[in-house]
Amino acid sequence: MPSPKDKFSAFNRFFFDSSHPATFIGTGSSGGKAQSLQRTNEILASQFNNADFPQIKVNIPTFTVIRTDIFDAFMKSNNLYEISLSQQSDERISHAFQKADLPFNILGDLRALVNEVHTPLAVRSSSLLEDAMYEPFAGIYGTKMTPNNQPDADTRFRKLVEAIKFVYASTFFRTAKNYISATRHRIEDEKMAVIIQEVVGQRHENNFYPQLSGVARSYNFYSTGRALPKDGVVNLALGMGKTIVDGGVVWSYSPAYPNISPPFASYNDMLKNTQIEFWTVNVGKPPGYDPINETEFMKQENIAVADKDGSLAHIASTLDNYSGRLSMGTGVRGARILNFAPLLQLDEIPFNTLIKTLLSLCEKSLNAPVEIEFAMTFNSGKQACIKHRFGFLQVRPMVVSSEKIEITHEEMTSPDILIAATDTLGNGVQDNIHDVLFVIPENFEAKYTTQIVTEIDRINKRLVAENRPYLLIGFGRWGSSDPWLGIPVNWSNVSGVKAIVESTLEKMNVELSQGSHFFHNLTSFGVFYFSVPFTGMHKIDWNWLQRQNTVEKTRHIHHVRIPSPLVIKVDGRSRRGIILKPEIKSHG
Repeated sequence: MPSPKDKFSAFNRFFFDSSHPATFIGTGSSGGKAQSLQRTNEILASQFNNADFPQIKVNIPTFTVIRTDIFDAFMKSNNLYEISLSQQSDERISHAFQKADLPFNILGDLRALVNEVHTPLAVRSSSLLEDAMYEPFAGIYGTKMTPNNQPDADTRFRKLVEAIKFVYASTFFRTAKNYISATRHRIEDEKMAVIIQEVVGQRHENNFYPQLSGVARSYNFYSTGRALPKDGVVNLALGMGKTIVDGGVVWSYSPAYPNISPPFASYNDMLKNTQIEFWTVNVGKPPGYDPINETEFMKQENIAVADKDGSLAHIASTLDNYSGRLSMGTGVRGARILNFAPLLQLDEIPFNTLIKTLLSLCEKSLNAPVEIEFAMTFNSGKQACIKHRFGFLQVRPMVVSSEKIEITHEEMTSPDILIAATDTLGNGVQDNIHDVLFVIPENFEAKYTTQIVTEIDRINKRLVAENRPYLLIGFGRWGSSDPWLGIPVNWSNVSGVKAIVESTLEKMNVELSQGSHFFHNLTSFGVFYFSVPFTGMHKIDWNWLQRQNTVEKTRHIHHVRIPSPLVIKVDGRSRRGIILKPEIKSHG
């Protein structure tokens, strides 16, 4: 059987006219993400029947891979390893990479590419370690969009080169270093390939974006209602997928029950929890020069902009201001709610059937539950000959534990419970945690969440150095990029955590986004996650926690140490979870 490397074709300077959607530059490895894309392409070519979906063009956006030998040459010829492996800041490392020169032998191909292509490009990481089965590095390295629409080829070429250097530099950013330190790997052994790929989307004046981005999983760790874990879950958002992978506000549904909405209390509750901003590639006036900023050429817009563009027709409903009724589509005046009802309930476009088909094909091919990423554009209806486009962006295997754990009703209601929850993530037992970090409830305000991250990060560094795993308890959605939804930690801030508790407050009551990179890495490292809503029957025993031995107390974080270890049990089938005070050590 040929190696994944052999399945790529040599780079064709007629990028979009090539008969091969996947090409390469260089001779080294293509990296995990690129090989995953090639695997996806093979699944589509051999198992997917396009005739079943005549309205939709399903494909992988054209891409080329700069292989790892180019990275090696770049690092060595510019003497970059010394600063890369140092404790210098991300900014200093990034500046050093921007001043360095790419190998001369690839410049002709890159210039040919920008001469041929005038639409936005995504420059993405594809490291040796990315998308490994048990240690997927989702969202750890950089991705940079470039509008690639400047009038002169020299500027387009220069911006592409800057984006490639940024992705190379991200190999050695603090997030990546801390993440790798939590695995069996060494940062010195990591090598970076780079994917240059067309962006799926349409231009609307100064913005370029897809009408829909999504992440679908064939296994749902947080199924509700009639849906079972094996029914899966889909997260959808307007615009670029950054909203989803950064843990922003999305629409979630089960592919088995596309007509069933999440459990909102009312239409007004739904309105409060709908997506109101979306990410686009800025194809208008160039921003200020900022090559070390990942979002240099991206911007956020209000959904009113997309409404004006006509981009909400397939994905929104309207709440009538006078009658209080929710009408499907955008044909009446009122507040727009992105519930994707026209797409999911009318079934004029067989979107949900397509999602179920692709999840099934990928799951069989990888012999494991899977996660897929995609983006979609819709034709305007004026051009019937043009199909809707479904860009298949990624497939990853998921880690689902099969260990059998049982938690009885008696255990859930025992007076010796520190924390119990009916919505948990994970499966198994942890019995070696003595340290607990918790956000001090009376000091918590959403406006301080970024400061809370700084305090957690400092304590995490110390606990990692001391090899002390810990339990982390806080409020709102952990890992959200929006500090008003929760505490915006990333993996470098909590790399030593073994269990996380999300406790909600009346003013911060949000659901975990299963499409976020934070969530994906949570499952990959086997970190338990407890959701304890303020309206639920189970509470956290704050009084017991506050009586334990204090190691450190900052303005927002209380670090306590317990002489005997906590016992944490999670049953992935029932989604029950308990954290037992040390007096009770039942392993069930």
